[in-house]
Formats: sequence, structure tokens, C-alpha cells
Amino acid sequence: MKNFTSVKDVKDPSGLVKKALEIKANPFTPDFARGKRAGLIFLNPSLRTRLSSQVAVQNLGAEAIVLDIGKDGWALEFEDGVKMNGNKAEHIKEAAGVLGQYFDVLGVRTFPELKDRNTDYSEQLLNAFIKYSGLPVVSLESATRHPLQSLADWMTIEEHWKKSERPKVVITWAPHVKALPQAVPNSFVEWMREAPVDLTITHPEGYELAEEFAGGVPVEYNQMKALEGADFVYVKNWSSYQQYGQILSQDESWSFGNEQLAVTNNAKVMHCLPVRRGLVIKDEILDGPNAIHLQQAKNRVYSAQAVFAELLK
Repeated sequence: MKNFTSVKDVKDPSGLVKKALEIKANPFTPDFARGKRAGLIFLNPSLRTRLSSQVAVQNLGAEAIVLDIGKDGWALEFEDGVKMNGNKAEHIKEAAGVLGQYFDVLGVRTFPELKDRNTDYSEQLLNAFIKYSGLPVVSLESATRHPLQSLADWMTIEEHWKKSERPKVVITWAPHVKALPQAVPNSFVEWMREAPVDLTITHPEGYELAEEFAGGVPVEYNQMKALEGADFVYVKNWSSYQQYGQILSQDESWSFGNEQLAVTNNAKVMHCLPVRRGLVIKDEILDGPNAIHLQQAKNRVYSAQAVFAELLK
């Protein structure tokens, strides 16, 4: 594994899940990467990704250094051939080049602007760090994917499913007050296509994900029908891909509560966090026995540790 930006970078995804679960059982290997440094570069806010990545790197015996570009670094220019006479003080060529001298691996977190689909889906920012740093790069979320979250999600499902048959997994859209990226649903669908599960996507019309992620996966526009018999339900909002970045619906009947849970197979309910209580998922679910969102968050440490261990070998 040279980089970790999607499930496509992983030769054996199920093997990586197994490795992450083994690490969870015995997480402290302080001599594994002693003397190594990981630079964790954030162009956007974070709570779980920042802290879980730091803990993961430190569990391996390496040093984690966090740089918040918005607060601690110069504003970066990513375009080639421009005259830098504006508010951008440093070009990514120099910034990433310098980081490449200081660290053994980089973690990079970027968000889409949700204005130009082609720009966001080209992953310009993430690819620039890969190109100019010369280091292995871990995506700490990008414009199109959140692979560390998806690895933790698979881990969590694996921990809860002990039957021989494949579980039914449903990812359902939910309302939100602002336009959110497609990164988490894109990534979850991409990883679940490699997992031993039966996956269904449900959302109002107009919220179809890009074909490269969702092509061939069953889509059901009736949420209650989609949820029938589900063993795991992943609740998440995302904005429109076709009408890029737009909110087409705020239908609160899609909020996940006991009414939706009742048609499932007593499903475990998942969310990547942060979650807007009462809007995306109701308190009755989040405070009840079916919610496993905090376990997902805990598994973020071990998913990150498995990945950093591979890249720091």
C-alpha cells in the first residue's frame, strides 16, 4: 500500500479489517515506529479524525504533529502557472515539498467547496500533497471519500455480526440544515461493495450518488420499504450530486426514529458523527440500545492505526 485514499489502494480490504480488529485487542506497540513522525495536515475542522489519528500514531510509538493550515500555516496556492499577487502566500509545491523533508508519512484532510463538481471530484488538493511531498499519504477525508471512517464502519459491522448469512445493510439519507458532501456515503458504499454484505441505498429522488460509487447497487426511493428486514442502518445526509451541492429536500419524515427502526430486523444504527440530534437521528434512537455510533467512533483509532502501521513499516 503506497497511499491510503480509497479501498482501491488496499490489496486485501477484509484482511485490513482483520488487522484493525487485532490491533484493537492489543493496541500498544510503542517500539513499532519509534523515531518516525507523522504530519497530520488539516485544511478543515475535525474532532474524531484529528484525535483518533493522533492516538493511533502514538500507539505505534511514532510522533504525531498536527498542522491546521487555516490557523498555523500560510494560505496555500494550488494552481500552476499563476502569479501569486493575491492572498495566497505559499505554493503547494514548496509547502508539500518541505513537509516531505520533515515527516515519514502525511495525513491530509480536505473538503469540497460544493461549487464545481469537476474540480472537487478531481481531488486536486489531495493529489497535490501526494505529488509534491514524495511521502505516503493517508486521506483523513477528501472531497469524495472518507476511507478511515469506512474502514472503522466495516470493523464495527464485523464485530456485531456473528451469523453465517450476509447481513442486510442500508444507507439512508436524512435531512440536514446545510449542504454536506457526498464523501461519507460515497466511501461507505465503495467499501461495502467489497464487504460480505447485501447493500441497499435509500434517498429521495435527486440524491443519487455518482455512478463510479453506486453503480449496480440497489436504490430504493421508499425509505420504509428499503429498511424492511435491515440488520444495519447507516444514517447520513448528503447534498445532490447531479444538481451539485444543492439541497433538494429537507423532508423530516426521513429522520430516523422508532418508526423506521420498527420495520428493520432490530437493526444496529450507525452514524459517522457529528450528528444533529432530533433532525438526522432522533434521541430515542441515539440514547437507545440499537445505536452503535460511539463504537464506530472508538474504532476510528484502530482503523487509523492499521493504516499507519502499513505505511510506516
